Amino acid sequence: MLAFRTAVFKKVVLWQSVCSLTHTEICSMPCEVQPRFLVLYGSQKGQAQSIAEGIVEEAQDHGLVAELSCLNQTEKFNLEKENAPVVFIVSTTGDGEPPDNALQFVKHMKMKTLSTDHYKHLRYTLLALGDTNYANFCNCGKTIERRLQELGAEQFYKTGYADDGVGLEVVVDPWLEGVWKAIKEALSKMASHRIALLKEDAGSSSKETPDSYTPDVQLNLLSLSDQQDCHIVRASADTDSKYATADSSPASATQTAISDLSCDPTAGIPVSVPQTVATANASISALDTQTEYAGDPQAASLSRSLPPLSESSLNVPALPPPYLDVSLQDVDTVEQNIGRLNNESLIEVPIHRAVQLTRGESVKTAVLLELDISAHPEMFFEPGDSFDVFCPNRATEVEAMLHRLGLQDKRNHHVHVSLKKETKKKGAQVPSYIPQNISLLYLFTWCLEIRSVPKKAFLRALVEHTGDSVQRRRLQELCSKQGAADYNLHVRDLSLSVLELLTVFPSCSPPLRLLIEHLPKLQPRPYSAASSRLKHPGKLHFVFNVVEFPACYGRPAGKRGLCTGWLFDLINRGLVFPGKAECSDSLALPTIHVSLRSNCSFRPPSDSSVPFIMIGPGTGVAPFIGFLQQREKERQEKPEAVFGETWLFFGCRHRDRDYLFREELEGFLCSGVLNHLKVCFSRDEPEQEEEQVTASAARPRYVQHILLRNGRYVTDILLKQSGYLYVCGDAKNMAKDVNDTLLEIIKAELRVDQLEAMKTLAGLREEKRYLQDIWG
Repeated sequence: MLAFRTAVFKKVVLWQSVCSLTHTEICSMPCEVQPRFLVLYGSQKGQAQSIAEGIVEEAQDHGLVAELSCLNQTEKFNLEKENAPVVFIVSTTGDGEPPDNALQFVKHMKMKTLSTDHYKHLRYTLLALGDTNYANFCNCGKTIERRLQELGAEQFYKTGYADDGVGLEVVVDPWLEGVWKAIKEALSKMASHRIALLKEDAGSSSKETPDSYTPDVQLNLLSLSDQQDCHIVRASADTDSKYATADSSPASATQTAISDLSCDPTAGIPVSVPQTVATANASISALDTQTEYAGDPQAASLSRSLPPLSESSLNVPALPPPYLDVSLQDVDTVEQNIGRLNNESLIEVPIHRAVQLTRGESVKTAVLLELDISAHPEMFFEPGDSFDVFCPNRATEVEAMLHRLGLQDKRNHHVHVSLKKETKKKGAQVPSYIPQNISLLYLFTWCLEIRSVPKKAFLRALVEHTGDSVQRRRLQELCSKQGAADYNLHVRDLSLSVLELLTVFPSCSPPLRLLIEHLPKLQPRPYSAASSRLKHPGKLHFVFNVVEFPACYGRPAGKRGLCTGWLFDLINRGLVFPGKAECSDSLALPTIHVSLRSNCSFRPPSDSSVPFIMIGPGTGVAPFIGFLQQREKERQEKPEAVFGETWLFFGCRHRDRDYLFREELEGFLCSGVLNHLKVCFSRDEPEQEEEQVTASAARPRYVQHILLRNGRYVTDILLKQSGYLYVCGDAKNMAKDVNDTLLEIIKAELRVDQLEAMKTLAGLREEKRYLQDIWG
């Protein structure tokens, strides 16, 4: 034991001389000598994983070694024995649920058998990603943090709560800037603590070893950007190691060699590299592209900035290291790859019926689809459950992408993707969602989300493949700290795709490898079941609005949502319109691929005697049709049973155009299945009798208004009868407004302040009696 303590002590003391080492010596040091920390991530769509990977890549710049693991890779880490700082990067999905690859970890942490000192040895920090447009903001991160603290872990750096509703970088960037100092301080304190323990052990064993002595050592860790006695061989090492500076001082029209501070892709730290570029200034006019969108030619746009941004020095992200090798192989025959069908949970089902629900000149087009699932008894669902629809990228956009990359003649070539040897990217892997032996056409059709909004790291990588200096400068601006507002305004808020961006920057010619590295997986689209198996055996209904994206700079013509546009095109010829009889000889509709996603919480109360309230404007009413169909059948089968009250709050623009399921809802009301139906129409003029009723009060336009009018009944059901409340629909406006209205109702009815009302509402959420199925 004494020999072991001595070895540990020597290892700690070794770090007193670290600052005298050169960069080359540091990089050649064995990993077991450099101080280490652990990075764990839980990610649903890749954003948390990308941030975690960035931390790991930057660690070496700070003289540290970072180990990266996904939270479901428990064979790679052991928190019960971890003696290094731990950095958690976690996102939240669904109704505050953990990502799929963090479910088991969170489940383990929630075990009640764990003692309160289970993690007393652990030092951690956490960055949580969420979206305030949804309920339970950053809930997964908050859950992990709460359990860590309950189990004795100690936080060494403040938790960051990043909001995708306003831009993750608003919180992520400053959090990342401060985390390095915190990690080093945590390592130093933990080392000092271990030394103190060694001294204590040495003192207790001094009789056996009288010559043993442990000096008091403060561990100083090396950062290549620290202003210490270290010899810095990089010209710009005094800058933030995560960022490089792009000089924007005016230059002559002729190209001159200037010092363009960029990032060394091999070392990952700022270096000064002479490059031949021309610098943009305020007089640069907007680019003439084939997608020029009408507007003020002197205004800022996607391709053109204005002072002060156009004249500012920029802090741009470090260049992401390449990690894939991609090659194309010609094949004699065109093979149909069925990789997407290999997923055991995928089911191919025919569309049995398609009915348009909106009428006349409705602003939106709402469609009900009926799927025939009679051949798939495993497709067992309950009202409130949702399912995924797997849709391809639009063929026209795939062809446009192939042409933009100059690969249109190689669409049927097989794509071979492998890990680049000696890549600098830590934990690099070939994307699991890209099967072997697929064609280039299949890759862009079924594997990659070509409509995804390009992240700043992608823009940074595109800079290296852009020939025109003005366009290079603008891409640098968009991915820089200084250009955050422009990025949000011209890229993020408009949901601009990679293809649309590339069209505005014609001199940018990225290799195929870059797109595979940066484009995320093509995700299925979730929809709520709008029917009950009891009333429609062998069938599954769902409803959708055809999403429309307006024209903008970079998008000269509007476009439809990827999945809703695809579905509408599939059923357009066989669509049944309101008031028209269905033809028996109507065209056969195609099949689609779906996968069930059970939602065990967003379901009617298991006790039929419990009352519940449903709030679902527009297509948000869809799951409640299933609720009421189920209740209707239960009442028929158990006439002697006691059934609780049911309330539905519904709203839309116009009674005669957008009142979805009007006949069915009024039928439920007449039969007593639905006890209270409260509706409002935001764009209709009030009728004469309504004007008399509302003479002394504002006419209710939205569901939150009629909810407020019925506040006494709402609080009685929720707080006295232990009822349930369900909200389905738009997350950005409706769900927030309903939540605020509930707070006002509780404050007024219970005569409590805002804090107490919030606690009451939080209690309902905790008890799973205030449930949401919302989307952005």
